[in-house]
Amino acid sequence: MAVHTLSCKQIIRATPEQAWAFFSNPRNLAKITPPTLGFEVLTPDFPPRIREGLMISYRVRPLFGLAMNWLTEITHVEEGLRFIDEQRVGPYAVWHHEHEFHDLGDGRVEMADKVTYVLPFGPLGDLVHPLLVKPQLDTIFAFREKAVGELFPG
Repeated sequence: MAVHTLSCKQIIRATPEQAWAFFSNPRNLAKITPPTLGFEVLTPDFPPRIREGLMISYRVRPLFGLAMNWLTEITHVEEGLRFIDEQRVGPYAVWHHEHEFHDLGDGRVEMADKVTYVLPFGPLGDLVHPLLVKPQLDTIFAFREKAVGELFPG
């Protein structure tokens, strides 16, 4: 059972307050997720900003259009600086996603993501990682980078 890490950074044209307002609102996740995933938020009502202990339920279609439920918990929040979400139910054995925001001044923010994940099914999961999972995650985060760049032009 291998532990995998995906890290990416993006500089966006925004104030720290604008960046935090957008990324700390769970409703905005659909705007930066590829439509091919069939992403749906199932949680009927949640606050406009994340908070520790917040549970958010989604439905995604990551493989062959098969629907999967995904439940994440916001486990850590440092207002304006960082937050962490962890999968409680979903396609991964472990999913730990750290989001950090660094004020670069001059109306720019560096957004950094670090995802630590483990696939289910032991050695079988490790076999499909380079064939299916890693390429799909790379595609998802490339889409996200493009979408964020369009939402925060400049």
